[in-house]
Amino acid sequence: MLAKASGAWKGLWAFAATEARVQLHEYLSIASTVFVQVIFIFFVWLLAPLSLLPFALVGSMVFSAFVIGERVLDEAAYIRIDHKLNELYHASPLSPESYYLGMGIGVLVAYLPTLTFLGLLTETVHPLAPLTAGLLILVLGTVWLIASSLGYILSTFFRDMRAIWPYATLLFNFFGVLPPVFYPLGLFPAGLSSLALALPPSAGAALVMCAMGLEPLSSGQILYAALALTIEAIALCSLAIYWSRRSSREGD
Repeated sequence: MLAKASGAWKGLWAFAATEARVQLHEYLSIASTVFVQVIFIFFVWLLAPLSLLPFALVGSMVFSAFVIGERVLDEAAYIRIDHKLNELYHASPLSPESYYLGMGIGVLVAYLPTLTFLGLLTETVHPLAPLTAGLLILVLGTVWLIASSLGYILSTFFRDMRAIWPYATLLFNFFGVLPPVFYPLGLFPAGLSSLALALPPSAGAALVMCAMGLEPLSSGQILYAALALTIEAIALCSLAIYWSRRSSREGD
């Protein structure tokens, strides 16, 4: 049983390290993805530094974890469409699920400096208790897993790189910025609060902000947001594993 489980993830860390090296060589492209966070934080600092800056900092970390999915989408499609390496990877000893998850881990490693910097900045502005810091790391990991799984799955539906960039940018920026990620849930329309707490970025941000004492949530809202994140992470990760295995069988 243990041998079977280890075989399912064969080559994971080697491929993740390879992807991390590839991503770190494209530092300008990665830097461009943090412009949204920097712009939001800058304007919040100018307009309302004391009241909204902690919200913006937490939102920037959650958004950074979520936008990794866009990077995974672009990378997976680029390997398959432009480099034609998808079949080569699937024909190698690398397992399909290691291909999917290794790509997500590699991109995450490239984003760690950004997440670390934002985390230190948040700690400076609003010191975190150990349990709150642990919750923040857990939320970021969950949002990353959801976004990476979603990005990989969506990448298999495209046949032209030119069609990917506008749709991917619109999708991840829309759901990562418009809901209450950079601002309090209380400023979002009350009738749509349940929808906001069902979306991974805003659910994660709301849980962390509540733990920091910034956003009052009822016990029902906390449970709802936590369940939404957990169910979505398990469902999308399972679907991505299934989809990667299906793609390898079909020689996609």
